[in-house]
Amino acid sequence: MKELVVISGKGGTGKTSLTACFAALAENKVLCDADVDAADLHLLLAPEVRRTTDFTGGNTAVIVPDRCTGCGTCRDLCRFGAVAEVSGTFVIDPIDCEGCGVCVDLCPEKAIDFPENTCGQWFVSDTRFGPMVHARLGLAEENSGKLVTLIRQEARSMAGKAGLGLIITDGPPGVGCPVIAAIGGAAAILIVTEPTVSGMHDMDRAVRLAMHFKVPGMVCVNKYDLNPDKTAEIEGHAERLGMSVVGRIPFDPAFTRAMVVGRTIVEYDPEGEAALIVKEIWRRIARSPAMMDNA
Repeated sequence: MKELVVISGKGGTGKTSLTACFAALAENKVLCDADVDAADLHLLLAPEVRRTTDFTGGNTAVIVPDRCTGCGTCRDLCRFGAVAEVSGTFVIDPIDCEGCGVCVDLCPEKAIDFPENTCGQWFVSDTRFGPMVHARLGLAEENSGKLVTLIRQEARSMAGKAGLGLIITDGPPGVGCPVIAAIGGAAAILIVTEPTVSGMHDMDRAVRLAMHFKVPGMVCVNKYDLNPDKTAEIEGHAERLGMSVVGRIPFDPAFTRAMVVGRTIVEYDPEGEAALIVKEIWRRIARSPAMMDNA
């Protein structure tokens, strides 16, 4: 079983649009949206949800008034300033609480509960391109890396049960914890970048992250014709770092028109220049050593 994870050094490079195109072009696959903090692959794939599961992670302390004697130990111990006295009653601000559990362990009256948080939900859905696992993390919630790991495991389990040999994952942007959780154990990653100074810098960080975790990587430059010189510089830098360059995609307003109607460019304008280039990029990825069956 092979997993391709599409990432970018920052948001807005066209990563999700390209992932959706691969979903339309590939066969025998499971789709996974691991960009749980700002998931948007569903906007193009219009999934029909078959199963919804709550995602829990982390804890928040809650004082039980009936058991609290007002000794103030919790306030004295809390280094985050989450405990306050309001009208003679101690309360914990759930926003300030970091879930360390010190007050829970050291409260002399055992008057503090420590319930697990429901941080979001994850879904198993059907799309016009096949099964999909995706998630929605709650606003300002943590544990996104844990949720990424969970849905990747579910996608792998689904692929194994269905006898499907490919997982296409829309990864998070950046190089933080969610990205690390998304690329570990992948067969290959595709880094989508733009021909700008910041695009090159962000791509460099993503490439070095892939190298650190020894995940084979490829690079694609989106909207390359906005700055051909910077595109050439990016491609040369990627190749010096050992990353193969699988293609350049031109700026084309048809991508936006396709998104407006909820379609990929390869569905909306299948014989257009951009769609043909994307198809060729997918062929190169599918034939790359990391993605071949005997790799």
